[in-house]
Amino acid sequence: MNWEAFWLTVRLAAIVSVLLIAIGIPIAYWIAHSRWRWKFLVEAVVALPIVLPPTVLGFYVLLALGSRSPLGRWWESLTGHTLAFTFEGLVIGSLIYSLPFAVQPFAASFGAVDPKLLRASASLGQSPARTFWRVVLPLSKAGLVTGFALSFAHTLGEFGVVLMVGGNIPGVTRTISIDIYDQVQAAQYASANWTAIVLLLISFAALSIVYGINRRPWAVGPWK
Repeated sequence: MNWEAFWLTVRLAAIVSVLLIAIGIPIAYWIAHSRWRWKFLVEAVVALPIVLPPTVLGFYVLLALGSRSPLGRWWESLTGHTLAFTFEGLVIGSLIYSLPFAVQPFAASFGAVDPKLLRASASLGQSPARTFWRVVLPLSKAGLVTGFALSFAHTLGEFGVVLMVGGNIPGVTRTISIDIYDQVQAAQYASANWTAIVLLLISFAALSIVYGINRRPWAVGPWK
């Protein structure tokens, strides 16, 4: 098993999952409570990576990170190299690809919080921010854990997006899924099998955590 690729993938998944908590919580809270009539367009954009082919998403992310894009030129002016085919580029691509797997469970949990509790907190003079931290977040912990676990497991198994954005550079962008592909191409089926089993066990553990926390079959969301 290629441990260098494995730990690079774990590091990528951990960074992406933590960043998705910071990015996904405000987006999910807005989705759960906004009354804007065109909100469904934002929801569609957030959910787009679920149905969009990974190669299509990876292609447009690659263009956005390349030297001809404003972001790519700005990053190159700071670091001397573009974001494409770097670990940082993988993080950006993975954030976009795994965004719905964090935002949707977060939004479902926020939307399930009883509005009476929010009104009661406001009547006691608590600010919206304090109500969010003291009432909404504690009651939404199951959805937060679900979103973190799903985004972590989803990032571990990425292939198309990371290959398009990062290529296959050992120690830099070669993730464990790309390593499995390389092993199969080289007819090293035994090694590919052991690596695949490790990913299978990790994915099973992540889903077990999700369903164990929710304690309801075939549901991803907060307790009821």
